[in-house]
Amino acid sequence: MPPSRTRSAPLAIDMIGYGLALGGAALFSTKGIFIKLAFAEGVSTEATLALRMLVALPVYLVILIGLLRRNDRIRALLTPRTFLACMGVGALGYYVSSYLDFAGLAFVSAQYERLVLFTYPFFVLLFGVWFFGDRMNWKLLPAMLTTYAGLLVIFTWNLAVQPEGLLLGTVLVLGAALTFAFYQHLARRQMLIIGSGLFTCIGMSTAACLAIGQSLLVDGPASYATFSPYIWFLGLMLGIFGTVLPSFLLNAGIARIGARATASTASLGPIITIALAIVILGEQFTIFHAIGTALVLLGSSLFARLENRARGEA
Repeated sequence: MPPSRTRSAPLAIDMIGYGLALGGAALFSTKGIFIKLAFAEGVSTEATLALRMLVALPVYLVILIGLLRRNDRIRALLTPRTFLACMGVGALGYYVSSYLDFAGLAFVSAQYERLVLFTYPFFVLLFGVWFFGDRMNWKLLPAMLTTYAGLLVIFTWNLAVQPEGLLLGTVLVLGAALTFAFYQHLARRQMLIIGSGLFTCIGMSTAACLAIGQSLLVDGPASYATFSPYIWFLGLMLGIFGTVLPSFLLNAGIARIGARATASTASLGPIITIALAIVILGEQFTIFHAIGTALVLLGSSLFARLENRARGEA
């Protein structure tokens, strides 16, 4: 084929991959609402995370056993070294990152948490450049600065109105964004070996065991006997709609379109979280929130467009 035709050939867009990533982002956006409702009932950070995992763990174990029993090729690929690598990566993305996020939500609003967490695509880009041989696209810098300007607007408003715990909460959620971004790069490498479904089951099962074990040490087994049916209902919703379904959708998206492209589809999440936080939690939404949110979404949308254009020109 002549070189000119190769350069002009349009890049096929994986609509299924983008659809999976968007679905995962939308469902993950409900997580902060369920967590805030659990905190309002007096449930600790550790117990809330454990409730999420108690619901999710049986689902992942059943699917894991089914995958291993009916697929000889997967069993052959799943060497002890690969299994341990999947456990470690899963613990980073679904235990360490989740715990930092849950802990941060104890200090900041669900809206602000989602917007701070929304910066993880930038860290995906930077980690790709620093550690995984990706090329830096300096045209993305204005988009990143626009997003952080929006966060600064909301941070400043919170600092003036509700400063207690704001800095700690912001640092914790940023830590969640950092660890989740690094997880996405590591996860893709494991999913290319054993597939997204098997990796998700191993990683989430590992994270679930760690989270449940931590809660049993911190809260004690007897604390669960005091939980009301409503608290268990919140745990069920958090486990199914805030964990199981979006984790499979997101990882399937990563496997099809890559970590950077998956991260660029997350703009739907903050909008859903903000709407739910206002309606269900009664959180404030001032002109400062509107300006800050608009800047965050503008910067992130610009980032996604430039990122996709760069992929098409690569």
